[in-house]
Amino acid sequence: MMSKPSVLFVCVHNAGRSQMAAGWLRHLAGDTVEVRSAGSEPADQINPVAVEAMCEIGIDITANKPKILDYATAEASDVIITMGCGDVCPAFPGRRYEDWKLEDPAGKGIEAVRPIRDEIRSRVEKLLAELRPA
Repeated sequence: MMSKPSVLFVCVHNAGRSQMAAGWLRHLAGDTVEVRSAGSEPADQINPVAVEAMCEIGIDITANKPKILDYATAEASDVIITMGCGDVCPAFPGRRYEDWKLEDPAGKGIEAVRPIRDEIRSRVEKLLAELRPA
């Protein structure tokens, strides 16, 4: 991996889980990690409940927009974290892959999204500890 690793978070709509994960990593890593997110079938907008859940803990993802997963973005990423995107995620030799089994926040209220947000934080903290040199 390069001195500044790049992480790509992928979920189907790029509107909930992947956006919250990217928000957490940007918040916790600052500019030490290049953070990307994308979806295989991006939604028109970020899930407003995911935005609300992140705002509750001081992370503003309101300006983010769902993006289509493209070959170049995936190929340029050192770590690719998938969250329910199935077989549509491209595979590249030499990349680190993880599939995070997380409940989809789509259609859920804030009470149901908070635990998803908190689980994502735990996973992002573990990932960040692994990316940072000892």
